[in-house]
Amino acid sequence: MSVNKEIRRVTTHSLQKMKAAGERISMLTAYDYSFATLLDQAGVDVLLVGDSASNVMAGHETTLPITLDQMIYHASSVIRGAQRSMVIVDLPFGSYQSNSDIALASAIRIMKETGAHGLKVEGGEEIIDSVKKIVAAGIPVMGHLGLTPQSIYQFGTYNVRAKEEAEAAKLKKDALLLQEAGCFGVVLEKIPAALAKEVTESLRMPTIGIGAGGYCDGQVLVMHDMLGINASFKPRFLRQYLNMATQVTEAVQQYVKDVKSGDFPNEKESY
Repeated sequence: MSVNKEIRRVTTHSLQKMKAAGERISMLTAYDYSFATLLDQAGVDVLLVGDSASNVMAGHETTLPITLDQMIYHASSVIRGAQRSMVIVDLPFGSYQSNSDIALASAIRIMKETGAHGLKVEGGEEIIDSVKKIVAAGIPVMGHLGLTPQSIYQFGTYNVRAKEEAEAAKLKKDALLLQEAGCFGVVLEKIPAALAKEVTESLRMPTIGIGAGGYCDGQVLVMHDMLGINASFKPRFLRQYLNMATQVTEAVQQYVKDVKSGDFPNEKESY
């Protein structure tokens, strides 16, 4: 007799329990069904359908061009591949900054049309009204502070944020405001490790770091970066687990060679 083991979905409650128990949370970006399936089977706790798809999937310089419709397409694909992982979707630039009504409408579209389990937004005090409205509608929201890529033209660079006392103080205040507004977690991007530690210890909700040191409750990376798909992207915070750019290039070169020489297909590969 075979017994099917029930797969338990990671939830906001799961993440809270992990923080309380001191268990680190693993998070990676995903943009399509095939990779979502692999990451889910590998045990990743949270899949982030990031607006970084604008960069790594569409080739844009920034995250700003990606649309709500495009995010819905990517999120729908990821959801179909995720059996255990919690799936969080970025609200793209322009879909929530105008006012809280537009923010809620965008959030509802993503949740209804994709089956996602929550959303992520960038910013602090300036978007609190939108966060409150989305949370009040029963939609889980994750915050994002520090280097917020949707504000890149305001920052001017992708350098480390909140090194100065004033910006660090604002970040700490914003983190508490997001928690009070009902967020279930917050991403801390490219800030000093000591500041990330202080914020993490001050919050009930989990913190997920990217370039924020090892004191956060979890870590997130862009999948393409950690797999080495873009070989030229090597920031200090990135650990590359595979040189996929070289491996894929070599495999395709061998395929081209085999086709040109007539070696592929051979008799065993023919009907």
